[in-house]
Amino acid sequence: MLADKPADVFDREREWEALAEFAAAPRLPRLGIVSGRRRQGKSFLLRRLCAQPSVNGMYLLAQEQTRQVALRQFADALSAQLGVPGSLRFDDWDGALRFALRQQASGGARLLVLDEFPYLLRHSPELPSVIQSLYDDARDDPNGLGMRLILCGSALSVMTELLSGQHPLRGRAVLDLSLRPFDYRDAARYWGIADPEVAFEAHAVFGGTAGYRDLVDEPPPDRVEGMARWLGRHVFSPSRTLLTETEYLLREDPRITDRALYQSVLTAISVGAGTPSKIGSILGRPDRSLAHPLAVLESGGFIRRGGDVLRQRGAQWQLVDPIVRLNELVLAPRRSEFEEHRGEAALRAAEHTISAQIHGPHFEELCRQWTARFAAEEALGRVPGPVGSAVISDQRGKTRHELDVVALEAGEISGHKNARVALIGEAKSTRQPRTNADLARLDYLRGLLSEQGTAAAGAMIALFSRNGFDPELRRAAAARKDVALVDLHRLYGY
Repeated sequence: MLADKPADVFDREREWEALAEFAAAPRLPRLGIVSGRRRQGKSFLLRRLCAQPSVNGMYLLAQEQTRQVALRQFADALSAQLGVPGSLRFDDWDGALRFALRQQASGGARLLVLDEFPYLLRHSPELPSVIQSLYDDARDDPNGLGMRLILCGSALSVMTELLSGQHPLRGRAVLDLSLRPFDYRDAARYWGIADPEVAFEAHAVFGGTAGYRDLVDEPPPDRVEGMARWLGRHVFSPSRTLLTETEYLLREDPRITDRALYQSVLTAISVGAGTPSKIGSILGRPDRSLAHPLAVLESGGFIRRGGDVLRQRGAQWQLVDPIVRLNELVLAPRRSEFEEHRGEAALRAAEHTISAQIHGPHFEELCRQWTARFAAEEALGRVPGPVGSAVISDQRGKTRHELDVVALEAGEISGHKNARVALIGEAKSTRQPRTNADLARLDYLRGLLSEQGTAAAGAMIALFSRNGFDPELRRAAAARKDVALVDLHRLYGY
């Protein structure tokens, strides 16, 4: 029988089901990996799992400490779980884990969770080999060792390597669960935000990271006019940890040793440098020297590659975490103002930067997410394939057109010349409502794609706007089945 999800666990139905199935499955040995950026709720979820009577798990949170102190902490936790406080001591991890897993086989804790596992690896790099040996022993003699073990960590570059290549644990884990941020609709519900404009601006700062809510005492304002005051006084004041969040995130990845270099790469990407050559030009470095830093930042979940879904063009690097983007564009350049308790004024002075370089790109990204996750039921009538953006060359007009949202049909592969197109769209975060001129432009681009040999004649046209549509456009769209108008209320499902 699977453990029921506790009432205080928001969302995470699929993640809880995967963990509950892992904990309940009778076949042993079982090894699981749980990863995700910091503050996604991994520890919260695993503690709730271990607390369920049907699971009866032992949860250990590793800390930045020496090997002997870590072994003593493990022994004390195991002693408390067995009801014999302070009586256990271990000389090495093989003995410590072997003893704990024997308790599983003899009716003790049915699950062992080692959280923040990368901290243990810093002083005990032999642990994966020790766990491999224990796993193999448990497989040969399941009555000797119980071996139901979950390793969890926030340093993505470390956790992703545990099961890769020739590493000892490759091929042994049955669970590889990555905890991702809430989607933007769930994030609004989690924060308790009813106004879509407030929800959008809050998501442009925090994304869907659950843990940020616990670091803010004051709830978000009811109206968007109060956002600058709330962020400046209650979120990014000098007494709050979120003002230095990016520095903290970089520090926790053990592969990031030269933080100035990595910070500079993030800064360059935040201002639009999407290729190694452009990043290198800003940093004054050859692009070849950036291969390793870019790979580390990608595996650490800081950046990702986004390409043209219609053509095989070079990938563009993009920032993943909204709070990192805000730090690079607003918080870091104006740090002294925030430290002098003038955060609200600093945010108001940066309104143009926030509008053009944060809200604009973020709105486009949410429109792509809506297309990928919600358009099937709310507009398109079928599940789309890959969703991204595209650039169209217009020889007739001697120009290039950017399409903010392009969805291929299900089963198509991004970048293939003959891919069928399900939807094309344009997203505008400006203060002006959209007009029939915008619809005419997308009609023209759909026809241009067809002329160029792309199967786009039946593609839906989607116009996305933060500030609505004028009456003439609404009338024109109502008369057509191939046009969808999506404002913030529709985007958020309000």
